[in-house]
Amino acid sequence: MNSKAKGKRGELYVVNKFKDYGYKCNRTAQYKGNTGRADDIEGIDYIHAEVKFVENLNISKAMGQAVRDSEASEREAMPTVFHKKSREDLLVTMRFEDWIKLYGEYYSSMKLKERYKDDK
Repeated sequence: MNSKAKGKRGELYVVNKFKDYGYKCNRTAQYKGNTGRADDIEGIDYIHAEVKFVENLNISKAMGQAVRDSEASEREAMPTVFHKKSREDLLVTMRFEDWIKLYGEYYSSMKLKERYKDDK
């Protein structure tokens, strides 16, 4: 399979995963043609998505690409690499500084949920 077709298949896979959870998004190239945007998926606000479906990923290089591309963008977005090997789960790689922001929000929502449950 050539790399362009494999990249398209990977991007569609990730887009469909997001859609399974109710998010409306599209492949950047497929949805609007060549838009000049560097991320692979459009519609996931505040996340700069770099999708890699390869057996031997250089994660440092992929993350470096995501960081550079997100910094060149006019919108603020966390550089994120979605990656998958054949017959394995989809993985997500982020910088710790970005991940901890997400965890902080998750932690807060879980604490609110606990508090609400205890108040009943």
